[in-house]
Amino acid sequence: MAEVKKLLNGYREFYKKYYESGNTLYRDLTRHGQSPKTLIIACSDSRVDPSIITEAQPGDIFVVRNVANLVPPYQISDSSLHGVSAALEFAVRILDVNHIVVLGHSHCAGVKALLEQGRTEHTDFIGRWVSIATKARDKVLSEQGDAKEPAEHRCEKECILLSLQNLTEFPWIQSKVQARELKLHGWYFSIEDGKLLEYNATSGEFVAIPQS
Repeated sequence: MAEVKKLLNGYREFYKKYYESGNTLYRDLTRHGQSPKTLIIACSDSRVDPSIITEAQPGDIFVVRNVANLVPPYQISDSSLHGVSAALEFAVRILDVNHIVVLGHSHCAGVKALLEQGRTEHTDFIGRWVSIATKARDKVLSEQGDAKEPAEHRCEKECILLSLQNLTEFPWIQSKVQARELKLHGWYFSIEDGKLLEYNATSGEFVAIPQS
């Protein structure tokens, strides 16, 4: 129960800050609705909360979180449920966001499961979900001889790039990108040292964002 009590105490502090203090932020968000300009697709990992990493305020970002921050291919003809795709559609077509960020990170258990397929043999959903990124895994493993960093880190970054590629398959995303009404970004958060890297399409590399 100690863990839950800690969360409830946190809620009480939240309530004091945003409701009892006279802060009008949530009142304004209730009256005017949300209008975030950025969608962040992040991992469910408890260490990588995009709101904390970016110090975003309530209403600043629309967030989708799942195992390994994956974007599935655009599919409307099968019978599967499409939670991620529905959230993408809401953010892009209803909220009209201007930016989509795919935020990956180091030491991702989902990517590790992708690389070590035996880890998902007895799971009901994880193996099938991470198989979305099979192409990323195969690319990393095929380049093992030329590797300058661990396969796990390279695969984490390749999953970001694959998700960015899958985003462009959604017609209403593709059209907005082409019209320069929407920009796609790939970010990689290094848990161990706190560095945030951004993918540079010109150099084909992830480059550290300056600290100041």
